[in-house]
Amino acid sequence: MYLVTPLIVLRLLARGVRYRNYHKRWRERFGFFDGPGVNGSLWVHAVSVGEVNAAEPLVKALREYYPNAPLVVTTVTPTGSERVRQLFGDSVFHVYLPYDLPFAVKRFLRRVRPRLAVIVETEIWPNLYFACRRHGIPLMIANARLSERSLRGYRPLGSLVRRALGCVRRIAAQSRTDAARYRLLGASAEKIVVAGNLKFDMPVPWDAEAKGRELRQQWGRLRPVWIAGSTHEGEELPVLEAHLEVLSRWPDALLLIAPRHPERFRLVEHSARSLGFSVGSRSTDRVPSAAHQVFVIDAMGELMPFYAAADLAFVGGSLVPIGGHNVLEPAALSTPVLVGPHTFNFEEITLTLIQEGGAARVNGAEELGAEVQQLLRDLPRRERMGKVARIVFDSERGAVERVMGMIDNLLQE
Repeated sequence: MYLVTPLIVLRLLARGVRYRNYHKRWRERFGFFDGPGVNGSLWVHAVSVGEVNAAEPLVKALREYYPNAPLVVTTVTPTGSERVRQLFGDSVFHVYLPYDLPFAVKRFLRRVRPRLAVIVETEIWPNLYFACRRHGIPLMIANARLSERSLRGYRPLGSLVRRALGCVRRIAAQSRTDAARYRLLGASAEKIVVAGNLKFDMPVPWDAEAKGRELRQQWGRLRPVWIAGSTHEGEELPVLEAHLEVLSRWPDALLLIAPRHPERFRLVEHSARSLGFSVGSRSTDRVPSAAHQVFVIDAMGELMPFYAAADLAFVGGSLVPIGGHNVLEPAALSTPVLVGPHTFNFEEITLTLIQEGGAARVNGAEELGAEVQQLLRDLPRRERMGKVARIVFDSERGAVERVMGMIDNLLQE
């Protein structure tokens, strides 16, 4: 880690070009920050936006169960940091997780003084894990998932990863498949419990459906509308081309598109204009008008009302080998789901939705336009898919309660 530090500094500089405020906080990545002045904090680490969203019900449960315990939430990305601020405000102390350098980790732990560490999903940092064991801090991996690709990536570091996992007291796996992969990675079977996915317990905003209906009234209740959420480079162009096909059948159709990363907002808007679309955006127009053919949602944390308002949702990160994003958000709002071939980040959830009939898969970008048209044409099928998606979402809830039981046991021990 010391040898790669110069490369880390270069990466910090590059990130600062994209996120101007990042330069102001780079010292946090080396453990330099003003501590919150607490002792015995409950510390939750969530890498980025997806993990923060997954951790939301857990953090709220911790706040409810342990109202007097200081809460610390760390992230790695600026977008994750912004999402923490949106969800929790000043009710938690937020700081960037330090790089896995011994001096930085030691300084971080000395400042936040945790009595419990909860890592959300998959972050195995050997120096951090070893330091937690040395300081007697119970360490838990919650919502643990491990894709086949991640398993292959960790295997060359097999001995080191096994030693690091030996520091973990509990692994609350999302599924039996994830539990099996953690065992293959070297985790002790007795430490692993299949607890389910925290994202099924995510709070559905109470007003999301009402806001969705309001949006539909504004742009026309009978107007065909579909949404592409959390898209990446290599997906926006196929999505826009699919919308050209849709417009040939329904000239008043509307595409809502929400790029995953803020730095792509303007680029996607320009791409849509260059293809001849009439384009609006959340930051400029607030809501789509009858004149807009494409509407860019250039804001973070505002997808749910738009998912509720759409006739169907394509969830991004799946046409390109990113691994897919959260299919549960549209499912929770009874919106039919489309995904591409690459869904290894949400493997079991996506397969369950597809098998039960709440979602459908397209095998590549060339199939997207045809599948969108087919669904827009078939209202009974959309209604069936939406109902099934919501049933699957509701039936899988309860992971937070199971994880909180494990946390309570660790704190009592």
